[in-house]
Amino acid sequence: MKRVLVTGGSGFLGSHLCERLLDAGNEVLCVDNFFTGRRANIHALLDRKNFELMRHDVTFPLYVEVDEIYNLACPASPIHYQFDPVQTTKTSVIGAINMLGLARRTKAKIFQASTSEVYGDPEVHPQVEGYWGRVNPIGIRSCYDEGKRCAETLFMDYHRQHHMKVKIARIFNTYGPKMALDDGRVVSNFIVQALRNEPITIYGEGLQTRSFCHVDDLISGFLALMGSGDDVIGPVNLGNPGEFTILELAETIIALTGSRSALIRRPLPQDDPTQRQPDITLARDLLDWQPEIALEEGLTLTIPYFEQMLTEAMAS
Repeated sequence: MKRVLVTGGSGFLGSHLCERLLDAGNEVLCVDNFFTGRRANIHALLDRKNFELMRHDVTFPLYVEVDEIYNLACPASPIHYQFDPVQTTKTSVIGAINMLGLARRTKAKIFQASTSEVYGDPEVHPQVEGYWGRVNPIGIRSCYDEGKRCAETLFMDYHRQHHMKVKIARIFNTYGPKMALDDGRVVSNFIVQALRNEPITIYGEGLQTRSFCHVDDLISGFLALMGSGDDVIGPVNLGNPGEFTILELAETIIALTGSRSALIRRPLPQDDPTQRQPDITLARDLLDWQPEIALEEGLTLTIPYFEQMLTEAMAS
């Protein structure tokens, strides 16, 4: 049994991770300030004897005793991280400093949830970990992109300077149950619009591509990376290499939901990447990990969750 801290533990990814860690027999401390995290995500875990919930903002130091730390705290959707961009940067940078300080004091192994956004609007396709990225440092997305890039720098420097056990994962688009209705990311937006038979918003011609990983696959990647040898540091891409246009995603969701939604087009947002696909060779070779859930199967597993959420929202 390990004592495991999960920052951002009531969020979409964090809540799934907490559940998997508990199922494996660990003690789990879930820390969240509930900016985007939701109590409903971890409600079923509250009665489990090895689970503890703490309301805390990682931009302030935390003094606990733990064996492992998963640092997931940070809003991940543009609609949320652009709401308070200064706080977003502080969460990524000061939050990383505080969690690394905690890990150094307790000699804990620490995992950083980084992002494919560190590649920006890439000139290399698919993206490999050795690619340094093409990020606008003063754009409206830079609070998130550059915040995560700086967090990676801090993790590597703490590792080199203090010989700490660190792990860095670069997460590509992920979807699944426990996403919020107002999450603002493309899969949740399209499913909610389709279920409501509302127009589905396509930016540009919808020909920009993304790769979509089901949350169950991603959490398996987290656990594989954290459980790897100390010589495996990362960054390691974690995502599904299947590549789809946004238009293909919309059409698939319309077909799976039987929706009457029409497609409407809006101008592309500033700095929106045109291509995003992970090269997961490192994950396959070092972690023996690759995703198993194809997009259509994953959407079929996800749509009933949003149907239930919409039903509950209408009832309340």
